[in-house]
Amino acid sequence: MTTIRRAAVTLPAADLGPANPLPPLLPLDEAHHVEERDLAGVPGDMARQIRYAPLGSVLPAPLYDGYDRRRAPRTFDALVLENDRLRATVLPGLGGRVVSLVHLPTGRELLYRNPVFQPANFALNGAWFSGGIEWNIGATGHTTLSCAPLHAARVTAPDGGEMLRLWEWERLRDLPFQVDLWLPDGSDFLYVGVRVRNPHDRPAPVYWWSNIAVPEERRVLAPAEEAWHFGYERRLRRIPVPEWEGADRSHPLNSPHAADYFYELPEDARRWIAALDDTGHGLVQTSTAALRGRKLFVWGSRPGGRRWQEWLTEPGTGGYCEIQAGLARTQLEHVRLAERGEFSWLEAYGPLHADAGAVHGDWAGARTEVERRLEEALPHARVAEAYEAWLPCADGEPGEVLARGSGWGALEVLRAGEKLPGTPFEESTLTEAQEPWLRLLRSGELPEPEQPGPPGESLVAPHWRDLLESAAARPLTEYHLGVAQWHAGDRAQAVRSWERALRRTSLRWPLLRCLAVADRAAGDGERAAARYAEAFDELSRGPGEGGAADLVALAALGRETLEALLSAGRVSEARSVWARLPGEVRERGRFRLLGARLLLAEGDRAGARAVFDEGVEVADLREGEEALGELWARLTDEPLPARHDFRMRPEGG
Repeated sequence: MTTIRRAAVTLPAADLGPANPLPPLLPLDEAHHVEERDLAGVPGDMARQIRYAPLGSVLPAPLYDGYDRRRAPRTFDALVLENDRLRATVLPGLGGRVVSLVHLPTGRELLYRNPVFQPANFALNGAWFSGGIEWNIGATGHTTLSCAPLHAARVTAPDGGEMLRLWEWERLRDLPFQVDLWLPDGSDFLYVGVRVRNPHDRPAPVYWWSNIAVPEERRVLAPAEEAWHFGYERRLRRIPVPEWEGADRSHPLNSPHAADYFYELPEDARRWIAALDDTGHGLVQTSTAALRGRKLFVWGSRPGGRRWQEWLTEPGTGGYCEIQAGLARTQLEHVRLAERGEFSWLEAYGPLHADAGAVHGDWAGARTEVERRLEEALPHARVAEAYEAWLPCADGEPGEVLARGSGWGALEVLRAGEKLPGTPFEESTLTEAQEPWLRLLRSGELPEPEQPGPPGESLVAPHWRDLLESAAARPLTEYHLGVAQWHAGDRAQAVRSWERALRRTSLRWPLLRCLAVADRAAGDGERAAARYAEAFDELSRGPGEGGAADLVALAALGRETLEALLSAGRVSEARSVWARLPGEVRERGRFRLLGARLLLAEGDRAGARAVFDEGVEVADLREGEEALGELWARLTDEPLPARHDFRMRPEGG
């Protein structure tokens, strides 16, 4: 009998930390940007989808950049689906991640199971962790929900058994989605039904990739003869599969540098991807045709890729690669979903055993062998039948609630006055974060804060912007209206809203910071630095009581202020800011790196070098970021030490 039960997973875990209280007006440095010159040779539909609705910021989602690398045992709530063949372990509080998938008859773990929880700066809004199966929705990159809770409940499965439903409101694109997981009795495959809905009267850009971490000592196979290669030199090119530049790239360690391989699947091909070891055992993922894309991500064999592997897990625990499946050919694209429309599909994950000699032989024979064994294990017709059987269940109302997500979906459902069958967003999930916006919705006015402090999260969708424009022009309303206008691309009007609020409030630092970001975006580094300095001065001597919230805001603003002052060459002012930061903030890795930059700007090369020699660790080092290597090169001609080498692209790339 298939069961769903509560469980607990205890891991050495770093602290996620609080959300950054500053609105993310600009995107994090996103590594997945395609130069226009590379689009001339791609198919027309692919080029259109690459150009369609690129993300300008991660608003309204907050950034998470306050995590550390000090790990201690921590217990996470888990949900376990199990039949007599498979056991799947899901963490609803961390994006619904499937952290383990065990084939019970053999005891094989089919995924790469990370032995630690270590946030790193890979998600669109910062914190992300590696391992298992993750559900990426929103825009190019890892979802803002990577470390966020999802709603979870029991639902009746197509066969009458139990099914686990995960659902949430994705805030970047304002779309509800659901992920239904079930194990038919006696099945060797985990079935996953996914639905993304557009409840609006306007089209919406949609992005979806299911990312599966597997041990990298595998051969990765897919039904393709070509792939689109995209590396951290940010060039997109069509290459043959599997041999390219003298190496068989279907073996992850044969790629020297971190890279994406987006397979070009024929239109009539069955959708699948597999990762099999030397004995021919491993994991296969397959789906209905709507989930068109398949991809291999590798860290590569060079020192930078190996260092990232250590950084994300524990040294000596083995590396991993990712096999992935998505709505488009590549992760560089967004797909248009019509107003009031939906996308849905079925995925299946399970063990596969094929002849090892064939798997590791020539490409055509290996593919034929895997396709034959997959059809024996899970006929394509059965996947289609399972999808058709699941569709009527997608609207089934959840039963026992097993986990709670955010209250943002409840706020949106209240605003629209709609019901979304199958994914209830109950008023009981509303929290303090939604309270000001609920007041705006019901009274037409946004309440002014009772205590000084960061203004809280902004909402930026057109309907919320309209409500803000209709409300009385009080300082907090003007602040949030400016954020919404900025998000809509009306930067001049946003600046005017912030300037109006600045003239009418005593709490100036949040507005000065927004105006500083606007100056920076306009290329006026001097004025940005001056405004940042004024904002930091007010916050650092303000009426706060020195509590945790004040410290979070001071650290967030202090970092941006230091970066702006150093970029503008205002070294003495940067030193003054540094001196006013609390000691515990200055000891964080990111701030120690800024301190080294400050020392170098002051001419203290030895002091800056000592920061490296002491073993600085920048917990929120960004995917593709080369700040460590660049600063090291300014200090010395010596080779970059291995512990500081996070380079992900070819030298000179």
